[in-house]
Amino acid sequence: MSQTVLFLRNVNIYQDKNLILSDINLEINHGEFLYIIGKTGSGKSSLLKTLYADLPLTEGQANVVEFDLATLKEDKIPYLRRKIGIVFQDFKLLPDRSVNENMLFVLKATGWTDHAEMQMKIDEVLEKVGMKSLTNKMPHQLSGGEQQCVAIARALLNDPELILADEPTGNLDPQTSVEVMEVLRKINANGKTILMATHDYALLMKYPSKTLKCEGGTIFEVVQKAV
Repeated sequence: MSQTVLFLRNVNIYQDKNLILSDINLEINHGEFLYIIGKTGSGKSSLLKTLYADLPLTEGQANVVEFDLATLKEDKIPYLRRKIGIVFQDFKLLPDRSVNENMLFVLKATGWTDHAEMQMKIDEVLEKVGMKSLTNKMPHQLSGGEQQCVAIARALLNDPELILADEPTGNLDPQTSVEVMEVLRKINANGKTILMATHDYALLMKYPSKTLKCEGGTIFEVVQKAV
């Protein structure tokens, strides 16, 4: 496996033909944990959407988990996304299905067919986030923190090389945010590369790590100090 998980060179990001971020140069190596900070509308989500090919790359060079975004054909996007785990602010669990059924849905959609193997994988990822006892619960029966931990487990199903977390603690209270952050840090300690967009500066102070800032239409590294 390549040491470089993500590589951007002279990248410009557009949304509806509007230039959102310009001249992005970034390299992320296997096993790193990075934050992206910045005000609402500064481009954090647009960057993440570009990385998982929700927004097309039209200017610059970008290689993400060994896929060239500049030449990526639409029929290859599902293969890219199998190597990326995505965690959203609003969980995006299917409300009419149990935790287990939510997981099965993702595995079937990404080509898994052996039921015994699928169940083993589901049990494995739920165990990693401490949610194995809730496998038969419906999303509405879970707290916000529990739903987000299930969403993190879902992101791990295809053993991704990169996890993109877009404001994963944005809808959670401070104590629950810390619990979810502990789960993410544990996953990172086990070798997963994580890029996390956040507004939560308290978490940055508590868990300092390399930090990128979106401001003024570009991205640059800032130094965070632990308190």
